[in-house]
Amino acid sequence: MPQLTLAQARVINPVLTSIAQGVSQNTLVGSVLFPVVNVGQRAGNIITFGREDFMQYSGLVRAPGGATKRVQVGYGSSPFSLIDYSLEGSLPIENLQEAEASANGFSIDMATVTLRKTIGIMNLRLEIAQATLATTLANYPVNNRVTLSGTAQWSDYSGVSNPAGVVETAKEQIRASTGKRPNVMVLGPVVFARLRQHPQIRDYIKYANREVATAAILAEFFGVSEVIVADGVQATDAGVLSDVWGRHAILAYTETDTLANMGAPTFGYTYNLGGYPLVEEPYYDRNHKTWYFPITRAETPVIAGSSAGYFIQNAVA
Repeated sequence: MPQLTLAQARVINPVLTSIAQGVSQNTLVGSVLFPVVNVGQRAGNIITFGREDFMQYSGLVRAPGGATKRVQVGYGSSPFSLIDYSLEGSLPIENLQEAEASANGFSIDMATVTLRKTIGIMNLRLEIAQATLATTLANYPVNNRVTLSGTAQWSDYSGVSNPAGVVETAKEQIRASTGKRPNVMVLGPVVFARLRQHPQIRDYIKYANREVATAAILAEFFGVSEVIVADGVQATDAGVLSDVWGRHAILAYTETDTLANMGAPTFGYTYNLGGYPLVEEPYYDRNHKTWYFPITRAETPVIAGSSAGYFIQNAVA
């Protein structure tokens, strides 16, 4: 198989890199709580936001000749360090059809399939890292977390559990701490399934003349802009599957759009090295008769404003 010339690499590598940067999975939701912020270096200080960044200042009136009040937006706290992750997608020549083969030895279409599978693996790795950060109890202030048990869990339909009350407490705590009401609620898939059958929800859809409790209706019921169901699963080497986000619920105020700067007052974000994910020059291994497509990412998720989040641990049994 021919090797790529420098001219061919200049054309193909940007195309494949663009494909890799555009791949996403519908079941992965980590970017909702941790939107991507592109940075120009692999290390720096996390831009952390305190409550002063969420609230309006008083005493802004300035007398003639008087001093102007000053405010620092955000501050550098603990250092961050982007971690490089690399993985190679393999494309054996046996999987290529002659009609699809290009003069380079592989087709862009087949390369796309290989890249999508490879980048999917790396996306799931990031999702697991984001979920681990968001579902660690110690990452929240003591008043921004609760652990449910027994009849208080939302899977108990005896009339004791009170999803609406728990969520209202969470919303008010975030508002009182930051001046912002949470705009997203992330539910583990089992939590979503149990909530749909909860008497509070069933009564709501009955009197609201609705047929089924969708995520949109739950958002309406709980009074948040959006309810996100985190359907991602992970598997052990033995093939045992489990939910990435567990049986928990998370409320947060988060900037859900990609940010153009280092960050804004928000629950969290993901630092990503600008221009990444990066697809390096594909190469052909004669011994394995396979094309390889190296992909490299440099990223790390961080919590920027823990007071802007509320963790409901073990929401269901």
